[in-house]
Amino acid sequence: MKVLVTGASGFVGTAVVRELSRRGHEVWAGSREGRAVAGARGVRLDVTDAGSVVRAVAEADPDVVVHLVGIIVEKGEQSFERVHVEGTRHVLAATPRGARYVHMSALGADPQSESGYSATKGRAEALVRGSGLPYTIFRPSLIFGPGDDFFGRVLRELVSTAPIVPQIGDGSFPFRPVSVQDVAQAFAGAVDGQGVGETYALTGPDEFTFRQLLELELRALGKSKPIVPVPLVLMNLAVPLMQVLPNPPITKDQYAMLKEGNTAPNEPARSVFGLPMRRLADDLPGLLAAGRASGQAAG
Repeated sequence: MKVLVTGASGFVGTAVVRELSRRGHEVWAGSREGRAVAGARGVRLDVTDAGSVVRAVAEADPDVVVHLVGIIVEKGEQSFERVHVEGTRHVLAATPRGARYVHMSALGADPQSESGYSATKGRAEALVRGSGLPYTIFRPSLIFGPGDDFFGRVLRELVSTAPIVPQIGDGSFPFRPVSVQDVAQAFAGAVDGQGVGETYALTGPDEFTFRQLLELELRALGKSKPIVPVPLVLMNLAVPLMQVLPNPPITKDQYAMLKEGNTAPNEPARSVFGLPMRRLADDLPGLLAAGRASGQAAG
C-alpha cells in the first residue's frame, strides 16, 4: 500500500516509517524539509499550510494517511491550536475519501484539560471522529527510545544539573512509559487494517511514580543524589515566574501535564497489535549511554 506519513522526520515518525518500509509498504515521508527518511521518499508537507498538505497528498496519492505531527512546547506561530487542531483539520480535509486515516493523539487528551497540549489533542480527536473517514486513533504515554526528548534530555537535565534533584510535590503522579518500537508496531498494524474505528491507549508493561522515574534515571546514569520534594504551593508560584526565561526548565503546560499523570492499561492494544512491550528499566541505561556518546562526538 501507499502510505503518507506526516511528521516523518521526527522521533516517532522515523520509527514508524522504518517499520512500514520493513513491511513492504510504499512510504512517503512528509515533513517541512521534504527530505527522505529511513529510505522512504520525502515530500514537503507543512500541516499548518492547507495548500502544502493538498499538494503532498496529491503527489503521494495514498491508500493510508498516518498523521503524527505534534508539538510539546509552543514557539512563535507554532501554537498548540494551530498545529494540533488546524493541522489535523487540514490533513483530514486533504485525505482521499477512499483512504484510511491513522492518528497520533496523546494519553490524557481531553478538550477540558488544564493543559493546552492535552486540550487541543482532545479537540483534534473530535475532528477525526467526525471526519467520515475510517480511522484509528492512538494515545501514547511518555515514549522512550533512541533520541527521545523526555528521558534523554528533560529528565536527564533535571537529575544532572544541581547537587540535589527537585521532585514536584510528593512525586506520586503515575506514568506508564511505552517504547517507540511498540508505538511503531501499533501504527503499522493499523495501516495493515487492524483496529479500524477504535481508539487505543499505548502504554508499556510497567507503571512508575514520578519519584520512581527520577530514581531510575539516576541509577541509569550511575549517579547518587538526594531527591528533595518541592511543595506544590511553591511550584505553583515558581513555574509562572520561570516563563520569563528564554528556555524555562518547565513550561506551565508541562507542569499541568505532570500533575495530571499519564497512565492507562496496555490492553487491548497489546493483544490487538501483538506488541512486544519493551521495558524502560531494561533500555534506559543503553539509551542514555548512546546519547552521551553522541553528544561527545558532536562536541
